[in-house]
Amino acid sequence: MVISTKDLTFTFGNQTVVKSLSLQVPEGSIYGFLGPNGAGKTTTIKLLLNLLKTQEGSIHIFDQELQSNRISILSQIGSLIEQPAIYLHLSGRENLLNRALLLQIPESRVEEMLKLVHLTDAAYKKAGQYSLGMKQRLGIALALLSDPKLLILDEPTNGLDPNGIIEVRELLIRLVTEHKKTVFISSHLLAEIERMATHVGIINHGELLFQGSIKDLEALSQPLVQIETDRTVDAANFLNKNNITVADVNDHHLYVPYTSKENMGEINTLLNQNGYTIYSINKQQKDLEKLFLAITQNA
Repeated sequence: MVISTKDLTFTFGNQTVVKSLSLQVPEGSIYGFLGPNGAGKTTTIKLLLNLLKTQEGSIHIFDQELQSNRISILSQIGSLIEQPAIYLHLSGRENLLNRALLLQIPESRVEEMLKLVHLTDAAYKKAGQYSLGMKQRLGIALALLSDPKLLILDEPTNGLDPNGIIEVRELLIRLVTEHKKTVFISSHLLAEIERMATHVGIINHGELLFQGSIKDLEALSQPLVQIETDRTVDAANFLNKNNITVADVNDHHLYVPYTSKENMGEINTLLNQNGYTIYSINKQQKDLEKLFLAITQNA
């Protein structure tokens, strides 16, 4: 495990923000740390980076205890907490050169990072003129400059447009698959994490509700097919009689478990051929709120 915490607890005043948190982050994984705003994600990340001092419990990173091996551990971690710390009046390349000088890293590494995050063409453009997605990629390049084994990112897609989100996602997948990094990424967006994570931890009110592989999560967050038709209840009864399980039905829609695109098409055809008018049929993923409910009900 690259990160292993045991019974990690942190309190601000009389409010316990992190409660007995035991994380297990495997090497070579993209670990999605999920939870709504205010769940304790940023506090946990600050504890992992030793920006906040551990009060109770323990943190081991690279099989070493954090407090007693702080410098050797932190030298192998790159991090980005919410907004990247970049100089807007400097170009992207100058930002990286400035950091390289501070860290005593060869200048050749700057060119490598610009290429890795696809900013070579914008290297001489002022960072203040970058789009949000470009700024985030520059922030990740700064975090990667020292060639760390572990990358810790707090809400790196916050405020990004769809293109920016895709850019960051593709970069993180590439870092793990091609460059053998481990990525720990926090987010409140379940759908985004599902597209890139290999492992997931879900936190709410400081408590870890779920931890496991993305396959384990998919078993809990099984998507549904939402069908809008002219006779909702009749259609639900008809599907049940034809051995198609109806998971839920209301005045406007009925829902069946999603298994494949082909199966969704077969259900559509079956209803059409038997006189039902289909206004809409689509795949729906459980959102984080519904997933929380499913987890707490199963607990």
